[in-house]
Amino acid sequence: MPMNADKNFHPKSPTRFFKLGIYFLAAYVLLVGALGWWWDKEPERFDVLERASSNAASASRQMTTGYISASTFITIAETLIDKRGGYLSNDIFPPGVLMDNIPEWEFGSLTLLRDTARVFRNDFSRSQSQSAENPILAEAEGRFFFDNNSWLFPQTESEYQEGIDLFRNYLSMLGDENETDAQFYSRADNLEKWLATLETRLGSLSLRLSASVGKRQLDTSLSGDSASSQSTSTPADSFVKTPWMELDNIFYETRGYCWASMHMLKAMEIDFADVLDKKAARVSLQQIIRELEGTQAALWSPIVLNGEGLGLLANHSLVMASYVSRANAAIIDLRNLLVKG
Repeated sequence: MPMNADKNFHPKSPTRFFKLGIYFLAAYVLLVGALGWWWDKEPERFDVLERASSNAASASRQMTTGYISASTFITIAETLIDKRGGYLSNDIFPPGVLMDNIPEWEFGSLTLLRDTARVFRNDFSRSQSQSAENPILAEAEGRFFFDNNSWLFPQTESEYQEGIDLFRNYLSMLGDENETDAQFYSRADNLEKWLATLETRLGSLSLRLSASVGKRQLDTSLSGDSASSQSTSTPADSFVKTPWMELDNIFYETRGYCWASMHMLKAMEIDFADVLDKKAARVSLQQIIRELEGTQAALWSPIVLNGEGLGLLANHSLVMASYVSRANAAIIDLRNLLVKG
């Protein structure tokens, strides 16, 4: 073999295709990272009255009682699937499949939608317990209880979109003063029932958030009733602590639920204005909104910190729990006002 040919032969040097593969992989990683950064943003707040007015004007409808609440419900649901990056909980490709903060935010908002859809069906749209339910709302409720992780056959987004379309039909009928089949009853007992679901959810979220540092928990399940019983016995004293990998999940689920709750409360402050004023309870509802607004403050840390109690580092879960707990306490006070007045 000639000497010059031997010098030009490098069997270990990378091939042209290998280099192209490296460049393609690097470009793909950069693209996925950029998309993930762009999609990893919670939706902005919106003005419930302005959005309802726009819907009414575009559909040539009147803003009758309940119109703002139904319009706000629709806007929250549309935000869930139309926000930046779309609906991410059922993604199977990067970057969506690699993200967990926004999908948890979506689940929190979805939980509020599911609870509210049920109250629309069972309470808001019915004059009394023996009255017939609205068939549109009955079908819409089921759509929002569809699996939130279904990627295909059918897609989660398509089921939720059908639920939105059904609620739009209800909204259109609600805004037609000549239409009597669709109603929204602004009564103290109806608002109290919706607040009861809110109280239960916020109480659970507060407990899960506060467990970020771990604590001893006494079993108070049967407290207050000497004749009460439960299916199986539970430890009288247990240690409760949220796993480290779930801290940010609970944090963002709470932010999503509070974001949606805050907007629904603003809508109901308008639709239930006469009820709240008669019970002198408007300021109590406004205080709940104020506390929930605190849960939406910007998180300046790249991760959810989990400092130990009064330790050196912050504990974002405990800060969030403080807002949620105060909102929950205010809801209890408001419910008492609505019931006892």
